[in-house]
Amino acid sequence: MSKTSEHTILLTTLNARYTHSAIGLRYLFANMGELQSTTAIREFTINDNIPDIAEKLLSEKPAIIGIGVYIWNAEQCMELVSLIKKVAADTIIVLGGPEVSHNPVRLNFDAADYIVQGEGDTAFYNLSKALLNALPPTQRVIQAPMADLDSIKLPYDHYSDEDVANRYIYIEASRGCPFLCEFCLSSIDKKVRNIDTAVLLSAMEKLWDRGVRSFKFIDRTFNLNVKIASLLLDFFLAKEPPYFVHFEVIPDHFPDALKERIKQFPAASLQLEIGIQTLNMEVADRIHRNLKMEKIKQNIRFLEEETSAHMHLDLIVGLPGESLTSFSENLNKLYAMSASEIQIGILKKLSGTSLHRHDTEFGMVYSDKPPYDILKNNQLSFNDIQQMKRFARFWNLYYNSGNFKQGVTLLWPNGDIFEQFHAFSLWVYAETQSTWKISLERLAQLLFNYLTTKLSYDEQTTAGVLIHDIMKLGGRKMPNFLKPFAHGNPELKQIGATGHNKRQMRHL
Repeated sequence: MSKTSEHTILLTTLNARYTHSAIGLRYLFANMGELQSTTAIREFTINDNIPDIAEKLLSEKPAIIGIGVYIWNAEQCMELVSLIKKVAADTIIVLGGPEVSHNPVRLNFDAADYIVQGEGDTAFYNLSKALLNALPPTQRVIQAPMADLDSIKLPYDHYSDEDVANRYIYIEASRGCPFLCEFCLSSIDKKVRNIDTAVLLSAMEKLWDRGVRSFKFIDRTFNLNVKIASLLLDFFLAKEPPYFVHFEVIPDHFPDALKERIKQFPAASLQLEIGIQTLNMEVADRIHRNLKMEKIKQNIRFLEEETSAHMHLDLIVGLPGESLTSFSENLNKLYAMSASEIQIGILKKLSGTSLHRHDTEFGMVYSDKPPYDILKNNQLSFNDIQQMKRFARFWNLYYNSGNFKQGVTLLWPNGDIFEQFHAFSLWVYAETQSTWKISLERLAQLLFNYLTTKLSYDEQTTAGVLIHDIMKLGGRKMPNFLKPFAHGNPELKQIGATGHNKRQMRHL
């Protein structure tokens, strides 16, 4: 896919960051048939300048531009479509992706020529072929049929050498989810469809031979089918570390076959994202979230105590009927179960979900702009939500990052994690008036100041803890304010990490 030659069809999107790659574009490209030779993928990021993106795309004089629209890039895509149609009206723009696949489409994409709703693996090819043969469809919005996963071509040959060297490689073993959680887009496709495992394993072997060592599976229910999950785990267990694998798993389904395999993974090589969302049974029932609490506790305990798996445990702020008190109990309980990362998300009203049925009863008010965050409800005020957004951000910087593995625990000497960290997050925001672009040294200085002035910890002892936390990872410079306290601290045995597992190594 030369970047200097002209192509009839361009496939593009704006990724959240450079290290991400768009598996959806590669699925489209893989299934372009005879049109593939005149089709190319062009990826950008949401931080790129929109006129510059338009200029680069139009410099290839494409007849058709297909754009993947997602919650993180919808506004930028709207601007891009409008600009292209103003300066190159004859260029046909086709949109696809989750943010245009559900009616009503929430942003103004009226300038686009066509919208493909649903799985576009082959639908985009069929539309492009018709357009190039001067046989345009009569309807602007095209409902794509559900893809036949046994017949479509897989996308993995179309990760470039640059992708292999610098980006996450996304893998898909199945589509759909059998569960009905109302906040989740996957609940719309209730039937789980598996990709032929033998074909997938062959494609993964080729990626491995090309040097891929970081695999992120996008399945919502990786461990639903134990046989397939076991085969995929066996693939990696047969390989020589280091490597990094990410799966999203169901918290209540870990049969012995999976447990035995998970126990064999070395530290910082296996990451499991576990959707808890709430521990309040009443709230969970309301949003059709099935919680088998005893199983969940047993499985988290197993993963915590008997494996080296790195866990992400997810909680959501703002679910209908969940108060701040209830959320605080969730966080405290989950922290007591596991020392792993606890990802705190703000509820989003995703297009196509049934979450809207709670709007009136619980006073749910959401932003009209992506990502459609909750603004307030009858349990949480706008101010509460704002504070919790900052809480979540600082929790990620201090707790989940692993940069302050021991130091952050000094914030809750009485054991109430939520209350103590909430007070700290309010103080940090008062000091910084920001939640972004705060350096590691500044974060450490803030934590040191709070612990020593607000909580009256001894300066030398506190500094020693922070030095141990920060300098554990190889290649770091000691923050200047800690240097006077470094004398007398034993030399640390530093650890190294690859580009994709630094965060996990900090938690060891």
